[in-house]
Amino acid sequence: MRADRLLSLLLLLQNRGRMTAPELADELEVSVRTVYRDIEALGAAGVPVRAERGPDGGYRLMDGYRTRLTGLTDAEATSLFLTGVPGPARDLGLGAVLATARLKLEAALPAELAEQARRVQDRFHLDAPAWFRDADPVPYLEAIARAVWEQRVLRAHYRRWGGEVHRELRPLGIVLKGGIWYLVATADETVRTYRISRFLAVEATGETFERPDGFVLAAYWEESSRRLEAALHRGTALLRISPRAQRLLPMRFGAVGVRALDGAGAPDEEGWVRVEMPVEAEAVAVGDLLALGTEAEVLGPPELRRAVAEAVAVLAGRYAEGT
Repeated sequence: MRADRLLSLLLLLQNRGRMTAPELADELEVSVRTVYRDIEALGAAGVPVRAERGPDGGYRLMDGYRTRLTGLTDAEATSLFLTGVPGPARDLGLGAVLATARLKLEAALPAELAEQARRVQDRFHLDAPAWFRDADPVPYLEAIARAVWEQRVLRAHYRRWGGEVHRELRPLGIVLKGGIWYLVATADETVRTYRISRFLAVEATGETFERPDGFVLAAYWEESSRRLEAALHRGTALLRISPRAQRLLPMRFGAVGVRALDGAGAPDEEGWVRVEMPVEAEAVAVGDLLALGTEAEVLGPPELRRAVAEAVAVLAGRYAEGT
């Protein structure tokens, strides 16, 4: 572990030039005292590290010195596919490996390409989690990811809507969607999707398995998403919405709201338009549509309009009683 850290420290100095001890400590996630000890160890090993004092001081390598220890391990090479998403890489237990791999890659690049890589990193950042929601607790994510990689059977204790179950799973892949981690696995010869935060316990059995012929994770996820959307949207609502609601629809309903607006009719004198939008079961649809407040009117179907009117009447009576 210390050898990896010393190499990371050396590559940091080679790639970035002068760095202070606190900066190195922050990058390596160690204490400043540990950085001092590691700098001494590099010097004892013959690496020409120079210490410069003063407000602009720090540590740097002697001019012209470059290490050739830039070969990637298997784990580091694999982790490079997650370069753009350091948070999820850390969740998967690959944070330190990814950081070392990136440093090695920078060190192996010609100076002009290394500078371009740093500029890309400075200008583009991918933040996978969704807004306004805490990330799911996923204490078993790393163990599940290891089982996916090694194709090992998992014995799992899982909490679903109908209660808790014990299953033997053959993990095929992991998906991060909107900040939520999912496991795709076979159970009883059927491919299913599991929300990783709902696992109560997982245990690797030591048994390996063969992946189904022709299984493609991305293709499965796309088809599964389509099936889920079709199952959720059981009806279509006819709405009359204001200009403000037209701006809210994509934010509130995502792609469904965008498609509804694409098919909107011509605006009336007040700028209101009519749209047809897929909705979930009536109880869910009422709550979703009420979130638009006075900026929308449900025109149909009649039973949905009636259900919204009844909910509004209950609210009106409740607030009247409060006054």
